[in-house]
Amino acid sequence: MLPPVLIISISIVAIEVVAGFIGNGFITAVNIINWIKSKKISSADMILIFLSTSRLILQVTILMHIHSLYFADAFKLASVYKAFGAVWMFVNNASLWFSTWLYVLYCVKIINVTQWVLLQIKLRIAGMVPWLLLGSLVISSVTSLPLLWITPSTYLCSSTGNCIENSTAHITDWDSSYLYLLLLYFVGCFFPLVLSVVTSALLITSLRKHTKKMQSYVDTFRDPLIDVHLTVIKSIISFLILYLSSFIAQILLILSTSQSKDVVKVAVSLVVAGAYPSIHSIILIIVNSKLKLAFRILCQHFKCHLENMTLSLML
Repeated sequence: MLPPVLIISISIVAIEVVAGFIGNGFITAVNIINWIKSKKISSADMILIFLSTSRLILQVTILMHIHSLYFADAFKLASVYKAFGAVWMFVNNASLWFSTWLYVLYCVKIINVTQWVLLQIKLRIAGMVPWLLLGSLVISSVTSLPLLWITPSTYLCSSTGNCIENSTAHITDWDSSYLYLLLLYFVGCFFPLVLSVVTSALLITSLRKHTKKMQSYVDTFRDPLIDVHLTVIKSIISFLILYLSSFIAQILLILSTSQSKDVVKVAVSLVVAGAYPSIHSIILIIVNSKLKLAFRILCQHFKCHLENMTLSLML
């Protein structure tokens, strides 16, 4: 029987996953439909499709992780555990890279650049996006495939089902496999996180410079570019806060096993890790005018459908 705090946290994660499936599924569907209708796709929409799809897979792995910790003995087979870990690491790193490229694209389009290198990037970024996405998949594969050769000592079941699991192991037990796992996790996340921080710093610097130029028009004119700057900055800062919180939570979950005695820590980590892909999808819908419009239209159709159903029942 699971402790009450874990039952509550798993219930919250289930709600987060449902919200994330709806949000990320909506983003994927809207962009694919627009792509089919217009026969072309923008760089931002292409990144959003990759990002939302990876988030859907990531949320499935979160549910599988909960299942592996508390419900399924099958995941204690070394081969199954390693395959699951590799998939989780791959989609987690790929999702982070896709988010980073999305904000880099926004940054390059918004800021005014004078340096030759930045100007060349701004002119060629649209053609670079497919290669950046492909490169992200390759890098994510490189940082996740080594997990197939790493097995924590608490998962020592053979393929025949002979388990010699250490029943006394808990979250404080360290061995080389956990160190390798954490090292891979840090390597996969470090560079896109640094790039996201640099992007946010460039946007803030650009906003400050632009605000100084527009100070003489403060009382009579509201520059829409300032609003664009602020929207993107708020979005990227919220993304960094969400991901860093999830980053810490996932480290704690990596070190957690079904024998972990710190139930509250595991419960909170599950909720925080599950919140990142769900809440960020909602933020993306709010800050993207095309997605926001599509969501409003969907809500109006849904409202009209409910009204028609109500009228038909009353007649």
